[in-house]
Amino acid sequence: MHLFEEDKRRFLKADIISTVEFNSTGELLATGDKGGRVVVFQREQESKNQPHRRGEYNVYSTFQSHEPEFDYLKSLEIEEKINKIRWLPQQNAAYFLLSTNDKTVKLWKISERDKRPEGYNLKDEDGRIRDPTTITALRVPVLRPMDLMVEATPRRVFSNAHTYHINSISVNSDYETFMSTDDLRINLWNLEITNRSFNIVDIKPVNMEELTEVITAAEFHPHQCNTFVYSSSKGSIRLCDMRASALCDNHSKFFEEPEDPSNRSFFSEIISSISDAKFSHSGRYLMTRDYLTVKVWDLNMESKPLETYQVHDYLRSKLCSLYENDCIFDKFECVWNGSDSVIMTGSYNNFFRMFDRNTKRDVTLEASRENSKPRAILKPRKVCVGGKRRKDEISVDSLDFSKKILHTAWHPYENIIAVAATNNLYIFQDKVN
Repeated sequence: MHLFEEDKRRFLKADIISTVEFNSTGELLATGDKGGRVVVFQREQESKNQPHRRGEYNVYSTFQSHEPEFDYLKSLEIEEKINKIRWLPQQNAAYFLLSTNDKTVKLWKISERDKRPEGYNLKDEDGRIRDPTTITALRVPVLRPMDLMVEATPRRVFSNAHTYHINSISVNSDYETFMSTDDLRINLWNLEITNRSFNIVDIKPVNMEELTEVITAAEFHPHQCNTFVYSSSKGSIRLCDMRASALCDNHSKFFEEPEDPSNRSFFSEIISSISDAKFSHSGRYLMTRDYLTVKVWDLNMESKPLETYQVHDYLRSKLCSLYENDCIFDKFECVWNGSDSVIMTGSYNNFFRMFDRNTKRDVTLEASRENSKPRAILKPRKVCVGGKRRKDEISVDSLDFSKKILHTAWHPYENIIAVAATNNLYIFQDKVN
């Protein structure tokens, strides 16, 4: 009984979604999980009979991207968990994506096959090699129709370049290179070359006892192939220009908000750590997420953020218990909508937050099975901090910290969002009349 329960727990843990990503057209949506699997969803094509079905995503392909490994030199187990997925722009009928676990990045090709060759000369229909002496006539092989099959094949494996755990990958706007980032180093790869990469950032001190910060995320600029940013556990962001030098240890710009001394506490350094950094689609702004806030920076102004949004400020009084249950170290992601006018990020109790940059309005919504029936309208949720609680509010003491939304994605052009709540994926879209 105990073994069965252990296997069941392990199986459920493998299903926990660890990354979500739309491709550049929004027609495909990929998720990665802790079991090393990648599931790709494809959007339904519009039909005259069922126009409301446009926007529904169905499973297109499922494949095992990474397997658990063991580093015998360091006696370390390498998890199969998918940390990040990034799509490459579509160049032909096939799709390509990069997926990474803690140590290895893989380039996958996803393609369709609806024909199969028949009529070989040197082998029979079962694939066995024929005796050449029995071949008396020459046949011309033909392609016969077959049921559509979606294949996922690994085209490149980029490995053995990271001593520490990879936390992010980013495809360059030149579509020839990408970077992979771990706690102390950033490496630049060419998509065609797997046996070498160039180290472009290295913050590892000679003496590891002098280590004061680690890299938490990195991303290329969407239009300038020479520019990228990386964020740190100290709450700072560095913008680097690869034209300046081969090793970008010296940054071009440095973004950091001075700490308010009145808010200084034991947890200040932990909650200031940046868990995600994303350029806007326009390339003018940069969004960062720390534990309690989302900040929007103008790349032309380093002194302070342009906008600051409180995600769940009601947790400030709960930091002690969040530290004890390790939730304070959760890494929440943030995303832009297609026009950079709205930003979205996750919270606890399966809540996720949206902030409209133009109207300055914000909303809290919940992703759960109870209120997510097909075509049901999501009702805004409110958290009550103290005093009298209204009927439609939830008390801050009732929040479930095991239910958390760390990973979200927004369709590049439409108001369609994907929200990962533990092992469930929810897809919401604007109400269509």
